[in-house]
Amino acid sequence: MDVPPFQYLMIDGKGAPESEVFQDALAALYSTAYTIKFMLKSAGRTDFVVPPLEALWWAEDVRAFHENDRDEWQWTMMIMQPDEVTPVDLGQTLDQLEEKKKRSPAHDRLCLATLEEDRAVQVMHVGPYNEEAPTIAAMHAFAESAGCKLVGKHHEIYLSDPRRSAPEKLRTVLRHPVA
Repeated sequence: MDVPPFQYLMIDGKGAPESEVFQDALAALYSTAYTIKFMLKSAGRTDFVVPPLEALWWAEDVRAFHENDRDEWQWTMMIMQPDEVTPVDLGQTLDQLEEKKKRSPAHDRLCLATLEEDRAVQVMHVGPYNEEAPTIAAMHAFAESAGCKLVGKHHEIYLSDPRRSAPEKLRTVLRHPVA
């Protein structure tokens, strides 16, 4: 598939999803995304539904994934933003969070950036996150059979809320850019 460029609110980090740094990053990302939404709505500029959480995953050594060395996992957590959102809006949002004493050090790592993946392979995984490996392997095999080479970072789009869905019902879009 061809993936158009999309603008995201992003935050980078390293470590296991259950780590404090990861949880702080998620809290900063969501508080900022919702503050931007309500700020733009109250200004009469636009209204939008905050899209699902997305993530890019990689490791300096791919064995960190095969060996489940979660402390070595690197990530960019992301929430897509409408084109109307500007860096000025992000700055104003962070100022609002500061005024409300809701800004954390993690907020300082946020940025607004465009992700350009272009051509990619993609598949839907249904089930727990820790059971994605066979689905990922099938996606990689499909890419290879189509004469494509994997490039860039593994991308996940979380369509289910793990706090509200049974693990066997979690739906995650798995994507990887190809050349």
